[in-house]
Amino acid sequence: MIDAYKNFEVWFVTGAQLLYGGDAVVQVDGHSTKMVDGMNASGILPVKVVYKGTANSSAEVLDVMTRAEADPKCIGVITWMHTFSPAKMWIHGMQKLRKPLLHLHTQFNEEIPWDTMDMDFMNLNQSAHGDREFGHILSRMRKNHKTVVGYWKDENTLRHIAVWQRVAAAWADAQDMLIIRFGDQMNNVAVTDGDKVEAEIRLGYHVDYMPFSDVMEYFKAVKEKDVDALVSEYFSMYDHDSSLEDKSTEGYKRVRNSAKAELTLRAVLKAKGAKGFTTNFDDLGDVNVEESGLGFDQIPGLASQRLMAEGYGFGAEGDWKSAALYRTVWFMGQGLGKGCSFLEDYTLNFAGERSAILQAHMLEVCPLIAAKKPRLEVHHLGIGVRKVQTARLVFTSKPGDGITATVVDMGGRFRLIVNDVECIEPKPLPKLPVASALWIPKPNFEIGAGAWILAGGTHHSCFSYDLTPEYWEDYAEIADIEMLHINKDTTISGFKKEMRMNEVYYLLNKALK
Repeated sequence: MIDAYKNFEVWFVTGAQLLYGGDAVVQVDGHSTKMVDGMNASGILPVKVVYKGTANSSAEVLDVMTRAEADPKCIGVITWMHTFSPAKMWIHGMQKLRKPLLHLHTQFNEEIPWDTMDMDFMNLNQSAHGDREFGHILSRMRKNHKTVVGYWKDENTLRHIAVWQRVAAAWADAQDMLIIRFGDQMNNVAVTDGDKVEAEIRLGYHVDYMPFSDVMEYFKAVKEKDVDALVSEYFSMYDHDSSLEDKSTEGYKRVRNSAKAELTLRAVLKAKGAKGFTTNFDDLGDVNVEESGLGFDQIPGLASQRLMAEGYGFGAEGDWKSAALYRTVWFMGQGLGKGCSFLEDYTLNFAGERSAILQAHMLEVCPLIAAKKPRLEVHHLGIGVRKVQTARLVFTSKPGDGITATVVDMGGRFRLIVNDVECIEPKPLPKLPVASALWIPKPNFEIGAGAWILAGGTHHSCFSYDLTPEYWEDYAEIADIEMLHINKDTTISGFKKEMRMNEVYYLLNKALK
């Protein structure tokens, strides 16, 4: 099991009935226990599965689902109908359950025992139509869930369950997620803004503003010995010019002040119990910071890079939706190891079939996606309220396939936009010392970029080498939000039709409610 998920568990509930007698119920219970033990021992599932017994009546279903909903360790429920379980007895339990639900269509035995199968065996092993009965009531109730079909020992079946477990874990993590905004959104930018109240209702996380005057109380409490220790950590972890360690230089001063900013942000996030934050390059405290000392002397880009690597959500220019989504991306990918980052569409490279988009930001790109050890550098930054020498980690991303995602507020619903991408080797950028990635959106630059723009996608997105479209399908299902997936099969005409059909669906759905 993954360490980050050690306090979580997924409940396994088997459906049956008492029609076949007590002996059958005992066998069902025994089969379920062996299945759960085998799934946990597979080494594939990141979250522990806990068998919670066989439900044989409406009262038993309601009881177990009520307990699942109330137990903070339970992040979701897997149901399986071993025998024929009349689905009306599941109605009240499904009404009670709001946590993620996975319906597993499987059976205990892998193959039919052709030579020995009798009516007793048939009565006991009825998943073939028991699961259809259960599926009907979920469909009738419009109950959001994931269905996994396959033999319970099969690796492919278990990997589908594992994806759902990771998404359910990230969903649970988001339900007490606090995002702190250090400054507001960049003035007049629409796409990074949105309805924070609806986000908390729909997606679980809470967004608060913190004025820089409050941040400065933490800044003033930072101990110089802790700053010294963190600067030493920087120099030991990252490649750098030896001249940067000269305490008499401007470069060393900026590195040291970056360390103090990082310690400040860490202290705030810890004190508030926050899981993410946003910054704004126009709001860093007193504009006369060199004289007053009441502010950051540079954008805390290095701090943001390092905090992202540890799983703190981050969004630039006040983009709280990206901050929350990045935390979710990082949490879903625990133990997978290839990396993720907040990124921004920076500039375009037209090169025929290899046309691509340079992904970067002023400073804040997560080093988890770096192809090689990041390099600590200090350079002038000519944007924002602090146009000064600024510390940052410089690197390029690993080549390989990945996926990027964003959530936008469509003024009545949230829309998740997902794009499969191919990261390719960039050329050197000697005059642009920032961290970056270069990718071709699938199916190609023209269609991928065009569909993203048609969907209202942001210039910020949350990228991962580890996640797949299945993760985002499960996330959208749990969150009950719209998802648009741009992939190798996307066409502009088909994508437009999908958006129009979605518009009709969500308008009708809202009217029916």
